[in-house]
Amino acid sequence: NSGGCGGCKFELLEGEVETLWADAPGLSERDRKRGRHLACQCRARGPVSIKAATADEYRPKILPKRQRAHLIGTRDITHDIREFRFRSEDDAEFLPGQFAMLDLPGLAASRAYSLSNTANEKREWHFQIRRVQHGQGTHVIFDNLAEGDEIGLDGPYGVAYLRTDSPRDIVCVAGGSGLAPMISLARGAAEAGLLADRKLYFFYGARTPRDVCGEEMLRALAGFGDRIVYVPVVSLPGDNGDWHGETGFVHDAVARALPAELASYEFYFAGPPPMTQALQELLMVGHRVPFEQIHFDRFF
Repeated sequence: NSGGCGGCKFELLEGEVETLWADAPGLSERDRKRGRHLACQCRARGPVSIKAATADEYRPKILPKRQRAHLIGTRDITHDIREFRFRSEDDAEFLPGQFAMLDLPGLAASRAYSLSNTANEKREWHFQIRRVQHGQGTHVIFDNLAEGDEIGLDGPYGVAYLRTDSPRDIVCVAGGSGLAPMISLARGAAEAGLLADRKLYFFYGARTPRDVCGEEMLRALAGFGDRIVYVPVVSLPGDNGDWHGETGFVHDAVARALPAELASYEFYFAGPPPMTQALQELLMVGHRVPFEQIHFDRFF
């Protein structure tokens, strides 16, 4: 939904569309010459016919819908990540690992944020959001939005949801605000009873020790320390010797710490593009993990 990945590319056969971002990087010059567009960056001016590649895995398990929601509470997770809790008009229906589009006051474009909780009848949608320096969206949500304020919520979206039919041990890898969907996946796996006969390895990549988070939420799940293994990784541990955990890049820690061949796991990950790119290369090129066992949504 940000115009960067090209995953929603289509060819316009009939009709007319309004382009919202003409220079979106998800389209090449060749794409533009062939009349291709990005569904997330255009709006139909009337009836249209399009041609697009489809697969069963991209058919939504839960149809997204637009509704209103109100902020009901917040809590700080780290110095720059905060959880925002909203209550919607209808039930909160989504799969662990999915995201929603938020329409924030004063902003023309929606913002995509991942959910950290699981589906519930209390109509609650929880988002763990990292403040982005000079970011318009996070400025509004961190500094302007007050309890009781209304937003627009459109969702759920995303294909990196929990596969409950896979028998393999689960590996979740998060970096930055990629924490939210991985926490949702861990909670979903615990609620579904998947951890009775398999393990879940949770890697969190942080810059410094003060950025490390996630353990408190995982400790609340049955099986922590036995069926749930938490591995924080710090790239800049500092010189004071206070950090005694894994150091370096999180994808390298994944290769070091997992006890079995990487192709024997089901992988989920979310985080900055360099992290997700490094994980793809590690898994698919370095260890030939089948693409069907690798789940992530592209954010730019």
